Amino acid sequence: MFGRNQGSKPQSKIDSLIGAGTRIDGNVTFNGGLRVDGEIKGNVCAEKGAPSTLVVSEHARIEGQIDVAHVVINGTVVGPVSASDSLELQPSARVTGDVEYHHLEMQQGAVVQGRLVHQTNARTVELKLASSAN
Repeated sequence: MFGRNQGSKPQSKIDSLIGAGTRIDGNVTFNGGLRVDGEIKGNVCAEKGAPSTLVVSEHARIEGQIDVAHVVINGTVVGPVSASDSLELQPSARVTGDVEYHHLEMQQGAVVQGRLVHQTNARTVELKLASSAN
């Protein structure tokens, strides 16, 4: 985004990979860059204060909470997502759970079944669907 000076920069390199066909049952904590091509049943969290980027590829699946500064999703996530800086939802993204973000990029085809909550330094703004019943 233009004039974006706040926040940390996304990690430009991937330090760790959970490959296709790999399944992890348990929580994952990391720093740097993590790409998931396999499946995780557990929470995925980045170490606080360190630059972090999580990439969830098209065929990947995470069932659990995500708490990372920069998140790119093109696969399936079942659970809440908290991106303290930026969240990118690519066309094959399927998220079932509430999503908190500071900056959001959502491409056509991405689906979120849950609340979208914009986090700012001063306040929280919840985006709600318009209702014709009012």
